[in-house]
Amino acid sequence: MRVHVDLCLIPMGGDVSVSAEIAACQQIFQRAGLSHQLHAFGTNIEGEWDEVMAAVKACHQQVHQLGRVRVTSTLKVGTRIDREQSLSDKVASVTARL
Repeated sequence: MRVHVDLCLIPMGGDVSVSAEIAACQQIFQRAGLSHQLHAFGTNIEGEWDEVMAAVKACHQQVHQLGRVRVTSTLKVGTRIDREQSLSDKVASVTARL
């Protein structure tokens, strides 16, 4: 099943800046071949359910390996079975109305 996820990953227990950890997660999504879009408060990811969830798990593991003792994530997950729709399709639908 295809899924759209909005991931907000929050590394805890280290520097105030989290850019290195977020960059490491972006590389995980890229290596996994997942469509993803970084935004100011997280990342939108689309792909097959198991692949996306495996990448989220890999992010947590990588951030721990980078020295963060706690990692908290918030996920918003959406699925649709009546037709295929990409993240960019969803944005274009709203933009067309502006």
